[in-house]
Amino acid sequence: MSGRVFRLHSTLELPLEDVMEFFENDPDLPPEVEDVEVTRRNNTLILKAVAADDNLSKYTPTAQLKASVTENRVYEEEPPRAGAPRWGEEEEEIPSELVEFACFKGDRETVLQNTALQYPMFLVLRELAMIAEKGTLTAITEFDGELAATRIVEGEERPATIEVVENPSKSGSGGGGVNWRDNKFIS
Repeated sequence: MSGRVFRLHSTLELPLEDVMEFFENDPDLPPEVEDVEVTRRNNTLILKAVAADDNLSKYTPTAQLKASVTENRVYEEEPPRAGAPRWGEEEEEIPSELVEFACFKGDRETVLQNTALQYPMFLVLRELAMIAEKGTLTAITEFDGELAATRIVEGEERPATIEVVENPSKSGSGGGGVNWRDNKFIS
């Protein structure tokens, strides 16, 4: 499988328990990925691709997905808004629990690291995005010479397109930056 990831932006948040369960249930991984090693270091979750190809050097870093782990309070029902009048009512505690979330947030270099097996690991991230109830995954990828746009919002695939625009910083106006060589304020 050939493929590349050109752009990627993720704001996905999944309960850590759901991520662990996803990998424990033997998911359908891309053929290049034999397994995914799940490692947690303090508040960081690392999902590293194990190559199915023996020709890939053991010293070649394979692609990995990186998420920060945060703890959020989840309420069984919506808590009342602050400042709302509550006349004659006793303060009643709403049942809640602390839940750890894996937050895949950032651009390609932050969320999807290393180039060997990068596209197959993007496909794994795409599967995780389909089970996420919160967040968005957007990407521009190439597979077999075809560009594809991906947009998944709160576990639901949405239409996406690729638009080619002229880069304004490369237009003929000199870039709009400071010319440090001919600056009269610097001697």
